[in-house]
Amino acid sequence: MKCPLYSAKDLVSYGYVLLGMVLASDLSDVWELYREAQRTYRKEVRKASKGGWRAFCSSIDDLPSSARLHRTLSRDPKVKLGSLVAPSGMQTQSEGETLELLLTTHFPNSGVTQDLTAPVAALLARCPDWRLATKVVTYRRVEWAIDSFAPYKSPGVDGILPALLQRAREIVIPRLVRIFCACPATGYVLAIW
Repeated sequence: MKCPLYSAKDLVSYGYVLLGMVLASDLSDVWELYREAQRTYRKEVRKASKGGWRAFCSSIDDLPSSARLHRTLSRDPKVKLGSLVAPSGMQTQSEGETLELLLTTHFPNSGVTQDLTAPVAALLARCPDWRLATKVVTYRRVEWAIDSFAPYKSPGVDGILPALLQRAREIVIPRLVRIFCACPATGYVLAIW
């Protein structure tokens, strides 16, 4: 027998009524009714929970709300990037597919390449390019950027926490300056970024 009541409050009160009937009698039919009421209640709670989360995520339409949700989810180290629904209706299967979907959605004219080696022409930068790059990318600016991160902000795809960069600043910043100068000077950004 199915319970005709669908609100959680009604299901709870229906369960209590059945529990009272079960305790008052030894009839197996009443026990079965009580178990069915428990199953229905658990099922409705799961359905409401799933539907509520979907409705909440769908209602996020501004940057502060999405940033607040991101902060909340990033506090738990067990939370990983999950699957997204592509415009085709299929869900992404791996973290790489999810990142690729995010990239193509937010940067539609960019291309995703799998080649991790720089083309030879990109490595031939002229002297004025290097001068301009060293004016734009300085030790102080990279240091400021690293210090502006919250220490335990969630790591990126590389898994490096900002606290790690902040603690190893003397070793990391000079190398980052060289890498960051090379990008605008050569006009090449690594595909892995």
